[in-house]
Amino acid sequence: MDVSEFDYELPPDLIAQEPPPERGASRLLVLDRQSGRTDDVRFDSLPGCLRPGDLLVVNDSRVFPARLLGERVPTGGAVECLLLGRQDEDRWDALVHPGQKLKPGSRVVFGRGGHELHGEILERRFYGRRTVRLWTTDHGPVSAAIEAIGHVPLPPYIRRADEPADRERYQTVYARARGSVAAPTAGLHFTPGILDALQARGIERVAITLHVGYGTFKPVRVSRVEEHTVDPESFKIGDEAAAAISEALARGRRVVAVGTTTVRALESAARQGGGRVRPASGETDLFIHPGFDFRVVGALLTNFHLPRSSLLMLVCAFAGQTTVLAAYREAVDRRYRFYSYGDAMLFV
Repeated sequence: MDVSEFDYELPPDLIAQEPPPERGASRLLVLDRQSGRTDDVRFDSLPGCLRPGDLLVVNDSRVFPARLLGERVPTGGAVECLLLGRQDEDRWDALVHPGQKLKPGSRVVFGRGGHELHGEILERRFYGRRTVRLWTTDHGPVSAAIEAIGHVPLPPYIRRADEPADRERYQTVYARARGSVAAPTAGLHFTPGILDALQARGIERVAITLHVGYGTFKPVRVSRVEEHTVDPESFKIGDEAAAAISEALARGRRVVAVGTTTVRALESAARQGGGRVRPASGETDLFIHPGFDFRVVGALLTNFHLPRSSLLMLVCAFAGQTTVLAAYREAVDRRYRFYSYGDAMLFV
C-alpha cells in the first residue's frame, strides 16, 4: 500500500494546544465498524457506549519529565536534552540540541529549583541520537534529580512551553509504572468517576504496561507502508491481567483496548503465546497496518492520529481504511479537537 493513501486534510487550528477544562468533558465520536454509523457524544457517556461483560484494558505507564534544559560547560550555550530511555545505571539514550556542537566528550549541566544534574556526551548515534552519561555531584539518585529538574515532554505539535499543570494533565489518573516519554493519550480522558461508572455497569478493568517511546512520533519516511518499521518499546502483562484477558476471550466477552499502545502490547503477547495472552514482558516492534489479523482486541478507544502515521494505519487496520478516513473527515467537519490533548474515538 502507498503511504499517501493514509493522508487527510487537518486545519492547524484543530490541533489541541491545551487540555479540555476538565477530564471527561471531551467529545467522543463513536463508530460502528459494521454499519459505518457514527454518534457524537461526550466522553463521560462512555459507560453507556459499552456492554456489561466487556473487559477494559488500560496502559498504566507513567510519563516521566524527560526534557532537560541546561547549558554547555564551560561556554554556557543553551542545551536541550530529551531522554529516550535508560541503558544502564548512568547511561541514557537521548536526543540533544544543538546536535552539531554536542560531540562526544562535551559536558553539560542542568539545573532547576536548586537541583543540579551533570551530563557528558559519550557517543553519537543515528537520527541525532546520543548516548549520554548523567550524574549528580551530591551522589543523590539521578532519577530523583530528573524528576525535580525535568520538564514534561509535550509532543512537538503542541507549540508552547510546558506548564506546571501539565505534570498532572499529561498523565492518566491510573498511571503507575514510570517509563514513558509520551502519554498513552486515550487514557487522559478518564476520571475516577467514569471508572466507577464502568465498574457499576459490569465492565471489568485490568492494567498492562507499555512504555511509550519517542518512536511514537517517528515519521513514516518510506513510500510503501510495508517497508516501514516501528521502534521497539518495552511492555509487561502480569499474571492477573493475562488471566482476566484469557478468561474474557474464552467466554466470548469483548476486549476493549484503551489506546494503540494497549493494542500493540496485547496483539504482541498473543503472537508470542501462540494465540493466547500469557504473562509476558519484553519488547515489541509490532507494526500493525491493513491486512493485520487481530486476535485479542474487539473494540478500541483512541485519540485522533497524525496523517500518514503508523498509528493511523493501525486504526485503519482495525476499522477499515475507507471507514476510518470518512470518520476523520466527519470529525474535521464537526470541529473535533485532534491529537494528544484532543477528543477521542470509540470503534465498536
